[in-house]
Amino acid sequence: MKEASLKIALLEYTQDPENLVALSARLCYSPVGIEELKDKLTENEKEKMINLLRESGHLSPFEHVSFTFAIEGISRACSHQLVRHRLASYSQQSQRYVSEEKGFDYIIPPLFKDDPELYRLFLEAMEKSHKYYCMLIKKLEEKGIKGEIARQDARFVLPNASETKIVVTMNARELLHFFRVRCCNRAQWEIRELAIEMLKISKRIAPLLFKDAGPTCLIGKCPEGKFTCGKAQQVRKKFKSL
Repeated sequence: MKEASLKIALLEYTQDPENLVALSARLCYSPVGIEELKDKLTENEKEKMINLLRESGHLSPFEHVSFTFAIEGISRACSHQLVRHRLASYSQQSQRYVSEEKGFDYIIPPLFKDDPELYRLFLEAMEKSHKYYCMLIKKLEEKGIKGEIARQDARFVLPNASETKIVVTMNARELLHFFRVRCCNRAQWEIRELAIEMLKISKRIAPLLFKDAGPTCLIGKCPEGKFTCGKAQQVRKKFKSL
Protein backbone atom coordinates (compact mmCIF):
# COMPACT_ATOMS: atom_id res chain seq x y z
CA MET A 1 0.00 0.00 0.00
CA LYS A 2 1.28 3.45 -0.90
CA GLU A 3 0.29 6.96 -1.84
CA ALA A 4 -1.10 7.23 -5.38
CA SER A 5 -0.34 10.10 -7.76
CA LEU A 6 -2.59 11.64 -10.39
CA LYS A 7 -2.17 10.35 -13.94
CA ILE A 8 -4.26 11.46 -16.93
CA ALA A 9 -4.04 10.18 -20.49
CA LEU A 10 -6.11 11.41 -23.43
CA LEU A 11 -7.23 8.15 -25.04
CA GLU A 12 -9.28 9.52 -27.92
CA TYR A 13 -10.75 12.76 -29.18
CA THR A 14 -12.71 13.99 -32.18
CA GLN A 15 -10.24 14.64 -34.96
CA ASP A 16 -9.98 18.26 -36.14
CA PRO A 17 -12.49 19.33 -33.48
CA GLU A 18 -12.44 23.04 -34.25
CA ASN A 19 -13.19 22.45 -37.92
CA LEU A 20 -16.15 20.25 -37.02
CA VAL A 21 -17.61 22.84 -34.65
CA ALA A 22 -17.25 25.63 -37.22
CA LEU A 23 -18.78 23.55 -40.01
CA SER A 24 -21.70 22.51 -37.79
CA ALA A 25 -22.38 26.14 -36.91
CA ARG A 26 -22.12 27.41 -40.50
CA LEU A 27 -24.55 24.75 -41.72
CA CYS A 28 -27.25 26.25 -39.51
CA TYR A 29 -27.12 29.53 -41.45
CA SER A 30 -26.19 28.44 -44.96
CA PRO A 31 -28.40 27.35 -47.88
CA VAL A 32 -25.63 25.19 -49.38
CA GLY A 33 -24.56 21.64 -48.51
CA ILE A 34 -21.77 20.46 -46.28
CA GLU A 35 -19.31 19.68 -49.10
CA GLU A 36 -19.46 23.24 -50.39
CA LEU A 37 -19.09 24.58 -46.89
CA LYS A 38 -15.99 22.43 -46.33
CA ASP A 39 -14.38 23.84 -49.45
CA LYS A 40 -15.07 27.44 -48.48
CA LEU A 41 -14.13 27.36 -44.78
CA THR A 42 -10.85 29.24 -44.21
CA GLU A 43 -8.80 29.27 -41.01
CA ASN A 44 -9.78 32.90 -40.42
CA GLU A 45 -13.49 32.10 -40.85
CA LYS A 46 -13.15 29.11 -38.52
CA GLU A 47 -11.64 31.23 -35.78
CA LYS A 48 -14.26 33.99 -36.17
CA MET A 49 -17.11 31.46 -36.03
CA ILE A 50 -15.80 29.69 -32.94
CA ASN A 51 -15.16 33.00 -31.14
CA LEU A 52 -18.70 34.13 -31.96
CA LEU A 53 -20.20 30.90 -30.66
CA ARG A 54 -18.16 30.96 -27.47
CA GLU A 55 -18.76 34.61 -26.68
CA SER A 56 -22.50 34.47 -27.43
CA GLY A 57 -23.02 31.25 -25.48
CA HIS A 58 -24.43 29.41 -28.52
CA LEU A 59 -22.58 26.20 -27.68
CA SER A 60 -24.67 23.39 -29.19
CA PRO A 61 -22.11 22.89 -32.03
CA PHE A 62 -19.52 22.14 -29.32
CA GLU A 63 -21.50 19.02 -28.45
CA HIS A 64 -20.33 17.29 -31.65
CA VAL A 65 -16.79 17.12 -30.26
CA SER A 66 -15.81 14.66 -27.53
CA PHE A 67 -12.73 13.83 -25.46
CA THR A 68 -12.00 10.55 -23.66
CA PHE A 69 -9.63 10.59 -20.68
CA ALA A 70 -8.13 7.71 -18.70
CA ILE A 71 -7.67 8.86 -15.11
CA GLU A 72 -5.70 7.15 -12.36
CA GLY A 73 -4.57 8.21 -8.92
CA ILE A 74 -7.77 9.86 -7.71
CA SER A 75 -9.70 8.94 -4.59
CA ARG A 76 -13.18 7.52 -4.37
CA ALA A 77 -14.08 10.84 -2.74
CA CYS A 78 -13.02 12.59 -5.94
CA SER A 79 -14.76 10.15 -8.28
CA HIS A 80 -18.01 10.60 -6.35
CA GLN A 81 -17.86 14.28 -7.30
CA LEU A 82 -16.78 13.58 -10.87
CA VAL A 83 -19.70 11.29 -11.73
CA ARG A 84 -22.17 13.97 -10.64
CA HIS A 85 -21.48 15.56 -14.02
CA ARG A 86 -24.27 13.65 -15.73
CA LEU A 87 -23.68 14.58 -19.37
CA ALA A 88 -20.70 12.26 -19.58
CA SER A 89 -19.89 8.55 -19.83
CA TYR A 90 -17.92 6.68 -17.18
CA SER A 91 -16.24 3.27 -16.79
CA GLN A 92 -14.79 2.84 -13.30
CA GLN A 93 -12.67 0.16 -11.70
CA SER A 94 -14.93 -2.07 -9.60
CA GLN A 95 -14.26 -2.83 -5.93
CA ARG A 96 -16.65 -5.75 -6.33
CA TYR A 97 -14.64 -7.56 -8.99
CA VAL A 98 -11.14 -6.26 -8.15
CA SER A 99 -9.79 -7.56 -4.84
CA GLU A 100 -8.02 -5.25 -2.41
CA GLU A 101 -6.58 -8.12 -0.31
CA LYS A 102 -3.01 -7.33 -1.40
CA GLY A 103 -3.54 -3.75 -0.36
CA PHE A 104 -4.90 -0.58 -1.92
CA ASP A 105 -3.19 2.66 -2.84
CA TYR A 106 -4.63 5.86 -1.43
CA ILE A 107 -4.67 9.63 -1.78
CA ILE A 108 -3.38 11.71 1.15
CA PRO A 109 -4.94 15.16 1.71
CA PRO A 110 -2.27 17.92 1.80
CA LEU A 111 -3.37 19.01 5.27
CA PHE A 112 -2.41 15.58 6.60
CA LYS A 113 0.96 15.59 4.84
CA ASP A 114 1.88 18.87 6.51
CA ASP A 115 1.13 17.67 10.05
CA PRO A 116 3.09 14.68 11.46
CA GLU A 117 0.35 13.67 13.91
CA LEU A 118 -2.42 13.83 11.32
CA TYR A 119 -0.22 11.97 8.85
CA ARG A 120 0.39 9.17 11.36
CA LEU A 121 -3.30 8.87 12.21
CA PHE A 122 -4.21 8.79 8.51
CA LEU A 123 -1.75 5.98 7.73
CA GLU A 124 -3.02 4.02 10.74
CA ALA A 125 -6.57 4.37 9.42
CA MET A 126 -5.50 3.04 6.00
CA GLU A 127 -3.79 0.02 7.57
CA LYS A 128 -6.78 -0.72 9.80
CA SER A 129 -9.21 -0.45 6.90
CA HIS A 130 -7.15 -2.96 4.94
CA LYS A 131 -6.83 -5.24 7.97
CA TYR A 132 -10.59 -5.35 8.58
CA TYR A 133 -11.30 -5.78 4.86
CA CYS A 134 -9.09 -8.88 4.80
CA MET A 135 -10.60 -10.19 8.03
CA LEU A 136 -14.12 -9.84 6.61
CA ILE A 137 -13.11 -11.61 3.39
CA LYS A 138 -11.62 -14.48 5.41
CA LYS A 139 -14.68 -14.82 7.67
CA LEU A 140 -17.03 -14.75 4.69
CA GLU A 141 -15.00 -17.42 2.92
CA GLU A 142 -15.17 -19.59 6.05
CA LYS A 143 -18.94 -19.35 5.71
CA GLY A 144 -18.74 -20.43 2.07
CA ILE A 145 -19.20 -16.94 0.63
CA LYS A 146 -16.46 -16.22 -1.91
CA GLY A 147 -15.46 -14.10 -4.87
CA GLU A 148 -17.37 -10.97 -5.78
CA ILE A 149 -20.17 -11.87 -3.34
CA ALA A 150 -17.71 -11.56 -0.47
CA ARG A 151 -15.96 -8.51 -1.89
CA GLN A 152 -19.17 -6.58 -2.51
CA ASP A 153 -19.87 -6.50 1.23
CA ALA A 154 -16.30 -6.39 2.55
CA ARG A 155 -15.64 -3.24 0.51
CA PHE A 156 -17.98 -1.31 2.81
CA VAL A 157 -15.04 -0.81 5.21
CA LEU A 158 -12.72 0.60 2.51
CA PRO A 159 -12.09 4.35 2.84
CA ASN A 160 -12.96 7.25 0.53
CA ALA A 161 -9.20 7.72 0.22
CA SER A 162 -8.90 4.47 -1.79
CA GLU A 163 -7.39 5.09 -5.21
CA THR A 164 -9.63 4.44 -8.20
CA LYS A 165 -9.22 4.37 -11.96
CA ILE A 166 -11.84 5.66 -14.38
CA VAL A 167 -12.37 6.38 -18.07
CA VAL A 168 -14.36 9.55 -18.76
CA THR A 169 -15.87 10.83 -22.00
CA MET A 170 -17.30 14.36 -22.20
CA ASN A 171 -18.30 16.54 -25.11
CA ALA A 172 -16.67 19.95 -25.36
CA ARG A 173 -19.71 21.81 -24.06
CA GLU A 174 -19.86 19.68 -20.92
CA LEU A 175 -16.12 20.07 -20.47
CA LEU A 176 -16.55 23.86 -20.46
CA HIS A 177 -19.17 23.51 -17.73
CA PHE A 178 -16.94 21.08 -15.81
CA PHE A 179 -14.05 23.55 -15.96
CA ARG A 180 -16.26 26.46 -14.83
CA VAL A 181 -17.34 24.57 -11.73
CA ARG A 182 -14.29 22.49 -10.83
CA CYS A 183 -11.42 24.87 -11.65
CA CYS A 184 -12.89 27.36 -9.18
CA ASN A 185 -10.98 28.01 -5.94
CA ARG A 186 -14.16 26.99 -4.13
CA ALA A 187 -13.98 23.47 -5.58
CA GLN A 188 -12.50 20.68 -3.45
CA TRP A 189 -8.72 20.57 -3.90
CA GLU A 190 -8.47 17.15 -5.53
CA ILE A 191 -11.09 17.57 -8.24
CA ARG A 192 -9.75 21.07 -8.88
CA GLU A 193 -6.31 19.60 -9.54
CA LEU A 194 -7.89 17.02 -11.86
CA ALA A 195 -9.92 19.64 -13.75
CA ILE A 196 -6.91 21.90 -14.28
CA GLU A 197 -4.84 19.05 -15.74
CA MET A 198 -7.73 18.04 -18.03
CA LEU A 199 -8.03 21.68 -19.14
CA LYS A 200 -4.33 21.83 -20.04
CA ILE A 201 -4.71 18.74 -22.22
CA SER A 202 -7.91 20.00 -23.87
CA LYS A 203 -6.37 23.41 -24.67
CA ARG A 204 -3.45 21.76 -26.43
CA ILE A 205 -5.85 19.90 -28.72
CA ALA A 206 -8.41 22.67 -29.32
CA PRO A 207 -7.12 26.09 -28.18
CA LEU A 208 -9.97 28.00 -29.86
CA LEU A 209 -12.69 25.91 -28.20
CA PHE A 210 -11.14 26.26 -24.76
CA LYS A 211 -9.70 29.77 -25.09
CA ASP A 212 -11.67 31.17 -22.13
CA ALA A 213 -12.16 27.85 -20.32
CA GLY A 214 -11.79 27.82 -16.55
CA PRO A 215 -13.70 29.23 -13.57
CA THR A 216 -16.51 31.68 -14.24
CA CYS A 217 -14.55 34.65 -12.88
CA LEU A 218 -12.18 34.50 -15.87
CA ILE A 219 -14.69 36.32 -18.06
CA GLY A 220 -17.44 37.40 -15.69
CA LYS A 221 -18.54 38.02 -12.13
CA CYS A 222 -17.88 35.40 -9.48
CA PRO A 223 -21.14 33.46 -8.90
CA GLU A 224 -20.24 32.40 -5.34
CA GLY A 225 -21.62 35.52 -3.65
CA LYS A 226 -20.52 35.78 -0.02
CA PHE A 227 -18.54 32.56 -0.43
CA THR A 228 -16.22 34.06 -3.06
CA CYS A 229 -12.49 33.51 -2.59
CA GLY A 230 -11.92 37.18 -3.43
CA LYS A 231 -8.95 36.37 -5.64
CA ALA A 232 -10.34 36.91 -9.15
CA GLN A 233 -7.30 38.84 -10.34
CA GLN A 234 -4.89 36.11 -9.24
CA VAL A 235 -7.11 33.43 -10.77
CA ARG A 236 -7.26 35.23 -14.12
CA LYS A 237 -3.49 35.57 -14.19
CA LYS A 238 -3.02 31.89 -13.38
CA PHE A 239 -5.33 30.58 -16.09
CA LYS A 240 -4.04 32.90 -18.79
CA SER A 241 -0.67 31.19 -18.38
CA LEU A 242 -2.00 27.63 -18.81
